[in-house]
Amino acid sequence: MPKQKTHSGASKRFRVTGTGKIRRERCGHRHYLERKESKLARRLEGTIEVSANDAPRIKRMLGR
Repeated sequence: MPKQKTHSGASKRFRVTGTGKIRRERCGHRHYLERKESKLARRLEGTIEVSANDAPRIKRMLGR
């Protein structure tokens, strides 16, 4: 049976940590930052863990 291919869209959006958790970036921090509040822009920085309901599906897409 052939190997399962990694979902290329998922591989660009998600990262797996060393402990196996999946991290993602918050939406809304790519462009139009000039017109957003500084407080909002700072809050949108960084990554967060995906919800427990979505994690198994994302892991399957990443081939883990």
